[in-house]
Amino acid sequence: MDRKNLAFDRMNFILLAVGMVVVIIGFILMSGGGTDDNTFNPEIFSAMRIKVAPVICFIGFVSMVYAIMRKPKDNESEERSDRNELV
Repeated sequence: MDRKNLAFDRMNFILLAVGMVVVIIGFILMSGGGTDDNTFNPEIFSAMRIKVAPVICFIGFVSMVYAIMRKPKDNESEERSDRNELV
């Protein structure tokens, strides 16, 4: 398969995977025990759940958007060899 026709290169996939891992970590930090009908758990209002975890998820989503929008760099050596063949 010709790699020049692919929209993503290896770095795009790596950045996308890292962004997904960061989002998953953010959701894990948001999870935890909730309240029941009989008891109230004040941990649902901890700073980790309502401030830190959403920021981590947002950073993960932004990095995923960057990974999708990033344009793969062309190999200059391939371009030079193509130019030399034409001359």
